Amino acid sequence: MNKLDRKTMIITTVITLLPLVIGVILWNRLPDEMATHFGFDNQANGFSSKPFTVFGIPAFMCMLQWIVALVTRADPRYRNISSKLMKMCLWIIPITSLIVAVVIYPYNMGLEFDISFFMELFMGCLFLILGNYLPKMRQNYTMGIKLPWTLADEDNWNRTHRLGGYVWTIGGLLIIIVTLIGLEQLSIMTGIIIAMVVIPSIYSFWLYIKKKE
Repeated sequence: MNKLDRKTMIITTVITLLPLVIGVILWNRLPDEMATHFGFDNQANGFSSKPFTVFGIPAFMCMLQWIVALVTRADPRYRNISSKLMKMCLWIIPITSLIVAVVIYPYNMGLEFDISFFMELFMGCLFLILGNYLPKMRQNYTMGIKLPWTLADEDNWNRTHRLGGYVWTIGGLLIIIVTLIGLEQLSIMTGIIIAMVVIPSIYSFWLYIKKKE
């Protein structure tokens, strides 16, 4: 890694592990069994022990952060990944780690709030940001819409990612709008996400067939 990557990794690692420190500070106020997974109705449907929640989840997120960084760095086409895009991707897991802590700790301390609202709003914002970056992605093996046809043909990659950028941006906006007006239902969210995956994939395959013919 270059100096910028090392600095970013140190900062993001510290932030990813910050929920561990917060959990230790709040230790005596947290129950022995903690809710760690929630449904669309804001009801807890998954539980973990306090040690796993406080230490295990941040540690897992930190490990995932380093795996993503190292795998991306080992990409044979790593030079095609811009430093700005790399930095943005390295911030996704730390921010997610903080959001998970902001959701889990207050809930387990008895504070009630609309968990689905914040998680869906975050998801919509994430897709919106990624949608703006997709058209700028150059061909590589770790980031972007990695299909057999996009990886085999640079023109297919570029055109698919241009369309994908529009689709993901619109999808992110729709998720934000649906969340803000209170229509956040599993079927609606699932439909939007499926469309965001299927539309660029079909378009990429259509480009492949068209070029082959």
